[in-house]
Amino acid sequence: MTANQFALSSDLINELLRGMRLRGVEYRRIQTGPVFGLGFTEKPGHAWFHFMAVGNAVLQLEDGSTYALSAGNAVFISHGAAHQLFSHAQAPVQDIDRLDGAPLGDTVSAVDTGTDASPTPSTVWFSGCMEFELGSIHGLGRLMPGLMLIDAGGQRYPGLVPILTTMEREVSAARVGFAGILARLADVVAAMVVRGWVECACGNASGLVAALRDPRLARALLAVHQQPGREWTVAQLAEHCNTSRSVFADRFQVTIGMTPLRYVTGLRMRLASQWLTLEGLPIEEVAQRLGYTSQAAFSRAFKRTTGKTPGSSRKVRQPAVT
Repeated sequence: MTANQFALSSDLINELLRGMRLRGVEYRRIQTGPVFGLGFTEKPGHAWFHFMAVGNAVLQLEDGSTYALSAGNAVFISHGAAHQLFSHAQAPVQDIDRLDGAPLGDTVSAVDTGTDASPTPSTVWFSGCMEFELGSIHGLGRLMPGLMLIDAGGQRYPGLVPILTTMEREVSAARVGFAGILARLADVVAAMVVRGWVECACGNASGLVAALRDPRLARALLAVHQQPGREWTVAQLAEHCNTSRSVFADRFQVTIGMTPLRYVTGLRMRLASQWLTLEGLPIEEVAQRLGYTSQAAFSRAFKRTTGKTPGSSRKVRQPAVT
C-alpha cells in the first residue's frame, strides 16, 4: 500500500469509527480466590469484554473450545455469546448474574468470590457488557468474528494497556464521576479493537472491509460518509474514483454487495437512527442534516427503510450514562 493509499484508508477508518458508540454498558470488577468458575449468559445484540489485570483464567465457549488467558490479555466477544471463565475444568461454575455485587455506581459493581482463607485475590479482571452501536459501520458487525483474543501489550494494539489500566484504576478508586469516565474510555477501547481487526484480519476480506483496502472505492466511501446529506448520483461517486459509471457501479456491487445508492440510503438511515435515539435530535434537524427537502419526505424514507416512524424511534431513546 502506497503512502497516499494508506492515508486514504486511514481517513476512511477515522470517519467510520467516529460514529461508533456503546450504550447500556454495565461494568464489573471481579476478583477471585485460587478456585473459581463464573458463567456469562448469552446476550444477543450485546458484546462482552474481559481484561485480565492479575492472574490467569481459562475461557470456554459454548462449543467447548477453550483459551488460556493471563494478565495483560483481553477478550472481546462481539456477538454476546454465552461463555465461562474458570480456574480449571473441574471448578464449579456460578452464574455471574446471581452473585451479589457491591455497587460502586449506577453502572459499576464489584464482585468478590474469594474466601477468608485467601485474602489476597488470585485473579482480578475487569468485565463489561454493552450494546454495540456501530453507526455508519453497521455492515462490519456481521463480519466481525464472534471471539477476538487480544494481547493488550502487542503491536496490533499500541496504547491499549494504559487505557485498560486507567479503567481498572477508576473502578478501584471509585472517585466522583468515574462512571462517566469509564463510558468514554470504553468507547476508545472498542474503537481500538475494531481498528486492530480491520487492519490485521482482512485475509479473507469481504464487503466493507475489502472496500477499506480498495483505494478506488475508499475515495467514494469517504466522500459519502463525510457528506451523507448530499444528493449523490452514481456518476458523481464514480468521478471520485476516476473511473466510469458502469465500472464503478459493478465494482461497488461485487465488493460491498449492494448498489451505491442503496448504500447511501442505508447510511443515512443508520445515522438518523443514531441521532434520534442516542442524541435525541429533533426530527426536523435530522432531516435537514441528511439533505431532505422536508420532514415529511425524510419520514417516508425512514419508515420505508426501517419499518418505523422517526417519532417512534425517538421514544425508545436510552437515558444517558452519567
